[in-house]
Amino acid sequence: QVQLVESGGRLVQAGGSLRLSCAVSGRTFSIYAMGWFRQAPGKEREFVAAITWSGGITDYADSVKGRFTISRDNAKNTVNLQMNSLKPDDTAVYYCGADTRGSSNIRQYSYWGQGTQVTVSS
Repeated sequence: QVQLVESGGRLVQAGGSLRLSCAVSGRTFSIYAMGWFRQAPGKEREFVAAITWSGGITDYADSVKGRFTISRDNAKNTVNLQMNSLKPDDTAVYYCGADTRGSSNIRQYSYWGQGTQVTVSS
């Protein structure tokens, strides 16, 4: 099993910055990639960013590209999301997920954290 705990969410002004962190523990060897997702009330959970655990290859949603940066520290078992130039539309609960696709090329997020609230005021 894999355990994920997010932290860092808070109220921030539009145009400001925020850094989210995800602590990873358990069977980390089974992780192909780590990702950040977000969900606003009444909306579907959407992909934000991801990074492969071993190679550090990143991917971003078009809505955050150029503003957000995902990174990981394998030694510390942490994944971070640096968010700059925040907009009110970024307001959501942000979740950390572990992709355990393994030999499959299909993305499979099998583990999730509890989420952390990010609120961007205009």
